[in-house]
Amino acid sequence: MSKNHFLHISDYTGDELWEILKLAKQIKAKFRARENYNHFNNKSLAMIFAKPSARTRVSFETGFEWMGGHALFLGPNDIGIGKREAIKDISRVFSRYNDMIMARLFDHKHIIELAEHSTIPVINGLTDYNHPCQIMTDIFTVWEHLNDIENIKIVYMGDGNNIVHSWLHLAMRFPLHFVCCCPKGYEPDSETVEKARAAEISKIEISHNPTEAVKDADMIYTDVWASMGQKEEAEARERIFKPFQVNQDLMNSTGKKTLFMHCLPAERDREVTDEVMESDYSIAFDQAENRLHVQNAIMIKLSKR
Repeated sequence: MSKNHFLHISDYTGDELWEILKLAKQIKAKFRARENYNHFNNKSLAMIFAKPSARTRVSFETGFEWMGGHALFLGPNDIGIGKREAIKDISRVFSRYNDMIMARLFDHKHIIELAEHSTIPVINGLTDYNHPCQIMTDIFTVWEHLNDIENIKIVYMGDGNNIVHSWLHLAMRFPLHFVCCCPKGYEPDSETVEKARAAEISKIEISHNPTEAVKDADMIYTDVWASMGQKEEAEARERIFKPFQVNQDLMNSTGKKTLFMHCLPAERDREVTDEVMESDYSIAFDQAENRLHVQNAIMIKLSKR
């Protein structure tokens, strides 16, 4: 099932992931040149959003329509996924209407069930467990800026969340030095950490000391401290996570030229200062643009299977 869909980065081999990255580079050049590229002519993409997102909707919709297809937005009021209607019923019906499904959901089990009953490709646009399109975008952006991705040190500052889980899945396929620096009690899923270590491809560290963690970092990455569904914890999290803020002092403590990444939206002067976001070493907006190109490459690859 997994090769017919894009649910987890580790469902694919390193070579297959490189194919996606190289295709994304070609697609980006075509898009920027405004070339006609009608790969999805007369095709439709159903976009299911249990969790809203500006970048996910705009990038998928813009990309699919640029490639000649039609993208349909279905928000929480259109589909009560797993509530108003069985997920397997939605999957079977959409498989008869559409050519591809992208779903941005809360419960990871829902994306798995959607894919199990679908006869068309399903793309994971985010779940509470992982965010594979984002991390494929991130490593593509790293490749653009550093011309290499092997054994670079990436330090994630903050909650051991879905972003971290997808970095760990990527570390099962590409040799990286990945550090999750988080407050105690906010570590990533332990089973995923052990799987990444067991692959014996990358160096994986869990740290609780920001200054030590960022030494020799090629990249520092952060995300909001309270994600969707955690906003009631925001005040408590702000106190706990404050020492993990990415600011100029932290960037200066790496001992080398270090780039900054953020998957957006950013809550400026919380997890990252405005100064860092606006700096010349911030590549957050390159990441945002590249969502479009990498997702296009993923959709093209799935359509050829």
